[in-house]
Amino acid sequence: MAKDFAERLNEMPEGWLQAMGITITQATEDEVRAELTVGREHLQGYGIVHGGVHCGLIESLASIGAALYALPRGQSVVGLENNTSFVRAVRTGAKLHAVSTPITRGKRTQVWEARVLDAEDKIVATGRVRLLCLELDQPLAGEQVTTPLHRQ
Repeated sequence: MAKDFAERLNEMPEGWLQAMGITITQATEDEVRAELTVGREHLQGYGIVHGGVHCGLIESLASIGAALYALPRGQSVVGLENNTSFVRAVRTGAKLHAVSTPITRGKRTQVWEARVLDAEDKIVATGRVRLLCLELDQPLAGEQVTTPLHRQ
């Protein structure tokens, strides 16, 4: 059985997931799950969830899963593409959950898909994220690549 990093991820004090009130409920190299309750901070001007919340959630889950697969191989990952489709509007108070799984995991790239669902398991948004696998010592924009999961 794959090791679950959900607790460790939820303990991180910084980051977008924490700012958005998103809780990771499962985090393995084969599947990442999360949940959130929609609040005012998630809304756009028409009173529905901002599309960026769905995009960010989908990219975050895909990136976590891809990183958990890449780190044991001495790699980190960065997103290259995020294609998100908005299916159903959601308002304050809604309880959402999301799941992301890999489509393909190669030596240099990975592709993950994700679904965001409401409390009735109706699809709210879907997405696909393509990620680049980098060697941990490979510089990105002139900086050393590190990840919070890599720190001990």
